[in-house]
Amino acid sequence: MLYLILAVAASAAMAIVLKCFRNQKGNRYGILLGNYLTCVVISFFMLPDRHLIGTGSWITLVCGIGGGIFFVLALICMQSSIRSNGAGLTSAFARLGLIIALGVSILLFRERPSAMRLVGIGLAMAAIIVLRSDGTTQKRGRSGFVLLLLTLAASGCADAMAKVFEQFGSDSEDKLYFFWLFVTAVLLCAVLAAAEGARGKKKLYPGAFAAGILVGIPNYFSSFLLLRALQALPATVVYPTYSVATILLVLGLSAVFFRERLTKRQRPGILLILAALALLNL
Repeated sequence: MLYLILAVAASAAMAIVLKCFRNQKGNRYGILLGNYLTCVVISFFMLPDRHLIGTGSWITLVCGIGGGIFFVLALICMQSSIRSNGAGLTSAFARLGLIIALGVSILLFRERPSAMRLVGIGLAMAAIIVLRSDGTTQKRGRSGFVLLLLTLAASGCADAMAKVFEQFGSDSEDKLYFFWLFVTAVLLCAVLAAAEGARGKKKLYPGAFAAGILVGIPNYFSSFLLLRALQALPATVVYPTYSVATILLVLGLSAVFFRERLTKRQRPGILLILAALALLNL
């Protein structure tokens, strides 16, 4: 249970740190670069055998590269969405990306969804419709809602890539999968940062890079601690608790420290998301 509590805290910490540095000046990829470089260092030292880097399977490499691309896209979308929609709502949609991974499992791996999961998918769709009609979204010219959907899609594709690795990869190379994922993310962020710097002459400030380190530590350990929790507790306990508790913690911290408040139209949408996540994870 301690691992599960720490995993929830680490996951929430990532969203809160991104919220704290949402108005960081300079190159916007500085935080992402610091984040993923930190994850590379941690994942390197977590490898059980360094020789795996040169001898691992091509499936692990391909899945790691794909996962890295989607991880970067997800964090960029989260970064942009937090500015428009707040940390709580953005975190909720990132968790709702689970429906993408579930869809991949149903279509590609012929997994039959349970009645609970079908109800969960229905509730997720209802939540999106409710939040789509929110008046605050309309005032932003619908851009805020589009960012939420992009966050959902990118996060879901990242989860789906992990599902692909689970099906075709080797359990003994799970840490190598994370290593290649974060190496890919670092290289992609470096290219994006260089391109933005050349185009707009925006520098990489040390403050942004340091903020990225603060994001990177919980980013890695949220996955690591979740894996530890799954080794000690049933998945039917871990996944619903992890998803729902993370959203509630982010909403609570955002309300206390950033004075974020859900609108009357957003509250039922969040409740539908929480119910959907609980059913989808069972």
